[in-house]
Amino acid sequence: MNDDLKALIRTIPDFPKPGIQFRDITTLLLDPHGLAETVKRMAAATLGPVDLVAGIEARGFLFAAALAVPLKAGVLLIRKDGKLPGATIAEDYALEYGQDRIAMHEDALVPGQRVLLVDDLIATGGTARAAIRLLRKAGASVEQAQFVIDLPDLGGAAALAADGVRVDALFAFPGH
Repeated sequence: MNDDLKALIRTIPDFPKPGIQFRDITTLLLDPHGLAETVKRMAAATLGPVDLVAGIEARGFLFAAALAVPLKAGVLLIRKDGKLPGATIAEDYALEYGQDRIAMHEDALVPGQRVLLVDDLIATGGTARAAIRLLRKAGASVEQAQFVIDLPDLGGAAALAADGVRVDALFAFPGH
């Protein structure tokens, strides 16, 4: 069955630039059984109870919300800086060429809450590592991150593991 789900993820060559093999989850999202099975497997891989599922903008929101329901948890949104109303806290992180910044509401969690970080894909881990730093700065306990896809050649999962976070992904694809 794992291969059936993996087959629902299409590869678009040379997007967004030459040499990149873009792993497109929109085809997985279009398949009701595939989406339901993906969420079921992610829920089964979750360690212990969690209070909040934090989703990284934008596709992480979809999986965080769907996963929060069976986990009986709330959803915390991690967005690009400047997109949330009200008071926020933020974290900078490096991009291939430059910097970026993510943010969350400063009152989004109570210190000590257990947070599961979720996104559709982990590549270099830059955004996920920044999200973990941000959540921990707010007082969250972050012990696990889940992704639909891992690109292990880019080292992101290993970087999160080095930060003390267990990483689970349903599928791994070679390359970038």
